[in-house]
This record gives sequence, structure tokens and C-alpha cells, in this order.
Amino acid sequence: MALNDSDHDAESASAPSTRRSKLPGWAVLGLFIYASVFALGAAKNFLVPIVLAFLLAMVFGPVRRFLERRGLHSALASLLIVMTLLIGFTSVVAALAMPVSHWVDKAPSIERQVEDKLAKVSRSLSGVFEAREKIEELAESQTEERAKPVQTVKMQDKGVTVSLAMLAPSVVAQFVFTFVLLLFLLASGDMFYEKLVHVMPTFKDKRRAISIAYTIERKLSNYLMTIVIINAGLGVSVGVGMWLLGMPSPLVFGVIAFTFNFVPYLGALAGILISAAVAMVSFEWIGWAAAAGGVYFLCNAIEGQFVTPYFVGRSLRLNTVVVFVTISFWAWLWSAIGMIVALPLLLALKTFCEHIDELRGVGDFLSERGAERDDHRITDPGD
Repeated sequence: MALNDSDHDAESASAPSTRRSKLPGWAVLGLFIYASVFALGAAKNFLVPIVLAFLLAMVFGPVRRFLERRGLHSALASLLIVMTLLIGFTSVVAALAMPVSHWVDKAPSIERQVEDKLAKVSRSLSGVFEAREKIEELAESQTEERAKPVQTVKMQDKGVTVSLAMLAPSVVAQFVFTFVLLLFLLASGDMFYEKLVHVMPTFKDKRRAISIAYTIERKLSNYLMTIVIINAGLGVSVGVGMWLLGMPSPLVFGVIAFTFNFVPYLGALAGILISAAVAMVSFEWIGWAAAAGGVYFLCNAIEGQFVTPYFVGRSLRLNTVVVFVTISFWAWLWSAIGMIVALPLLLALKTFCEHIDELRGVGDFLSERGAERDDHRITDPGD
């Protein structure tokens, strides 16, 4: 009896500590999300090339199988795909390298020219710029009175150049790692799908897993291949438009339109601003800036409102608000590369949720057409 009483006391003593050790579900979920975001940000340099390689492997997986059905060996087909991508990427970088470096070197003078052009249009802006120049002159005069001046404009330019030079090896190493990993993933064939089927416990789970994998691969491949072709057409249109306007380096604007359009909304806005700024510096009449920005905007509007919806189809359209928030989040987390991979990752997540019954509501939320499935409309309860 004494033994039973001691056991009961021990259990009662340990019960409060057990209850205190348990965390609410929302707290555990919050800690998991915080830890995941922190890990994604901390491991950016390692995870970015891996994510890019897996996305490209899923995009070009059907291309590899097509080449294999034509009698080409898997390793040779994979090498052909990777070499084609490498040549295309190198060509884009080469086309942008010289003009962009030239613009970076002339950034201070371009800024002054833009300010001068805007000053002619707006007297208020002219007053602001004049006040700024006076402040700068006052600061320079005070600096000259000191024993040794410590900063000049040339030192700032060298700082930008040195920063880019120090950043270049890291970026090149990440892209080399991406292409090497992509080659291994493509050359391995369907090994990952076979292992995925092998680890699933039941036949139903095996079918679901392989269905999800192939559906994501097919949608990503069709979507990105179509977007590449559309962006190439947009680049040609923008380049021709800039050539007709007499803009310098119209080929560069075509490449900018092609690359920037992979980032929805923000890419088009950046291209419009760059076109207007270069036109403002290149021509005497400020109206050419509006013309260049208008041509870029018109090409993007036609592409976004007519071409992409027609060829991509509404089945892949995503919730606009979710797309904007997703791009902003990945841009904050992984900068420019994050903006590029945000949309494919969101599309893969939506496809995954659509195949899981418990997550089908999340898939409908991510989709633009989710609300259209309901036969009723949401109305105000007070009506």
C-alpha cells in the first residue's frame, strides 16, 4: 500500500511538469516558421544553386526524355541541355556586361543630367536640386578647410567597382555549382522518382506521389518554356521599338525586357524606369523619356493582358495578391534570384496542394480561379 502511495505521489509530482512542458500548437507552428525563414536566409549561398538546379531539372526533364526517345543517350542528352543553357546564359551576360558597366561608371554624370532635365520641367524640383548643390558645396568647403580630405567622388566609384569585383567570384561559383548539379540531376534520369515510389508505404501513396511529381514537372516545364518564348518575343518587340526611337544600344533594352519580365510587376516597372532615364539623358527634349517609357509599357501591357493569358491559359493563373506577396518575400530573403524562383515555387506549391485532399483549400486560395468554383456569391450578412 505504501508503495502504491509513493507511486501515486511521484505521478502527481511529475504531472504538472509534463503539462508545463507542452506548448500550444500555434506556438510550435510559429517557432517552426521562424526557424525555417532563418535557416533559408542563413543558408542562402548554399540553397540558391540547389533550388535553381532542381527547378531547371524539372523544367528540362521532359526535354531529356524526348531526346532519349530519339535515340540519344541520357548523359549526352543532359550534357547537350546544360551546354545550351550555359551558352544562352553567357550570351545574355555578355550582352549586358559592357553597357551596364558603362552606365555604372557614368552613374554620377547620368544622375546630374537627369536632375538638370527635371529641373527644366519643374521649378520646385529645381529649387530642391539647387539647395542640395549648395549644401554639398558648403560641405566640400568645410572639408577643404580641414588638414587632409578623406573622400572624393573617385573613391566612391572605386568602391562600387571593388564591391562588384569581390562579388563576382561568389556569383560565378554559384552558377557553376548550379549547372554541375543540373547535369548530375538530368543524367541520373528518373532515379529520384523511382526512390520516391520505393519509400512510399502503400500503393495509393505511390500513385499519388508519382502523380504529383509528374504533374509539377509538366506544369513547370510547360509554363516556363512558354514564358521563355513570350519573353523572347517581348524582348524583340522592345528592342525594335527602341531602335525606331533612336535609343542607344537597343539590343540591351531587348535583353533587359527578356530578363526582367521573369519577375512579374517589379520587372516591368524597372524596365520602364530604365528606359525613361536613358532617354532623358540621351535626348535634349524630355518628351522622348515619356515616349521610351510608353513604348516599353505598351509592349508589356500587350504581353501581360493578351499574349500571356492566351498562351499560358487560365488553368495556371495564380492569385495576384499572393503572387505579389510571394515575390516580395523571396526578394527580401534571396534578393534577385528569389524574385525569379518565387513564381515557380508558388506554382509547385499550388499543384502539390491540389493533389492532397487536406490541402485542397489552400490550393484554391492560391489559385485565381478558386472563387469561381462556388455557385454562390459572398454577400454582406446585413443585406
